[in-house]
Amino acid sequence: MSLLDQLSRRECWEKFYEYKTSLAFPKAFAAELRDFIDGEGYLPVCRSIAAGEPFPLPRKSVISKMTSGKKRVVYTYPKAENTVLKLLTWLLLRRCDSLFEDNLYSFRPGRTAKDAVRALRAVPGLGDMWAYKADVSNYFNSIPVEKLLPMLAEALGEDGRLYGFLSALLGEERALSGRETVREQKGIMAGTPLSAFYANLYLRELDRHFARRGVPYARYSDDIILFAPDRAGAEALAGEVRTILTEHGLGLNPAKEELFDPAEGWTFLGFRCRGDTVDIAPASLEKIKGKMRRKSRALMRWRQRGGYGGEKAAAAFIRVFNRKLLESPPDNDLSWSRWFFPLLTTADSLRVIDRYAQDCLRWLVSGKRTKGRYDVRYEDLKRLGYRSLVHEYYAFQKEEN
Repeated sequence: MSLLDQLSRRECWEKFYEYKTSLAFPKAFAAELRDFIDGEGYLPVCRSIAAGEPFPLPRKSVISKMTSGKKRVVYTYPKAENTVLKLLTWLLLRRCDSLFEDNLYSFRPGRTAKDAVRALRAVPGLGDMWAYKADVSNYFNSIPVEKLLPMLAEALGEDGRLYGFLSALLGEERALSGRETVREQKGIMAGTPLSAFYANLYLRELDRHFARRGVPYARYSDDIILFAPDRAGAEALAGEVRTILTEHGLGLNPAKEELFDPAEGWTFLGFRCRGDTVDIAPASLEKIKGKMRRKSRALMRWRQRGGYGGEKAAAAFIRVFNRKLLESPPDNDLSWSRWFFPLLTTADSLRVIDRYAQDCLRWLVSGKRTKGRYDVRYEDLKRLGYRSLVHEYYAFQKEEN
């Protein structure tokens, strides 16, 4: 039986729903998925696939990264088709999980990015090793489809129908851009559900290369880290990473290549590990501070244009960052805090974020950058709904223990 046949089975959708709602999934999206299943919104898509009808073209969007100003291209399918592809990806990742090495952590059942950090920290003597970290440049949209297809055929085995469907999606050069249809090389199309599976599959050789040699190594999609006893060894292994990526038609982002000596520790997936301490990585800390700075400035302009009170602007800031830091954002299984809190062994960076947030809030309320802003008391901020990350972290630790 082809995996495609399972897409029309109600029991598969119920298992998928049970899985999604077992996570920190937003209630609104859980309700939307429930309605989609109860209304059998998947059946027209499944019938279209079974009939061999052309799949709708993906829509191309260009997103600007506020932290760097760089452009990121993503693709999306219509909602019903996209939801069906989410189930297919969920099924694929489970059927093919045995193909992957233990050092791969992205998009796998029962594994998270935090497991990668935990596993690395458990390696004996890691604290005395040099680390090399790299990021594959524009990974998802740069994968050569002609190189991926033989890997996909091997992974799917005898499921020829599924291979035919997936290869047709990958081979489609057209996309919708605004009101136009464009032709371009899209790689595995960042933003589409199936790209998670393809991203795991395409660099399986790299994972296997270091697994067989016993090198402390971890990959999370396009993020790679490895360790060696000395600097020369780390640089040699870095050369092997570059060679394998070149053979796969890929390259590294030179701005994100880093070499860490044992004394400074290492960073990976937003965490900084040094000795027994796990904290938020400096880049992640600056990223959230940058978001707060931009939002507070935007709200101050809004306040001044509309003649609104400072407390109203501060309350809006609080709502935004309570949602971003402490609640599940749309279409995301984890809030910011649920990503970081389980691994942190210190609240140092959380205190920095708290102080920065409070400073933004005092400025919004008082309109002052001088010491006069401290006339706005901490109790005033709490009354507006402010929640301290340090307090939330210790509450989380108490609950977990």
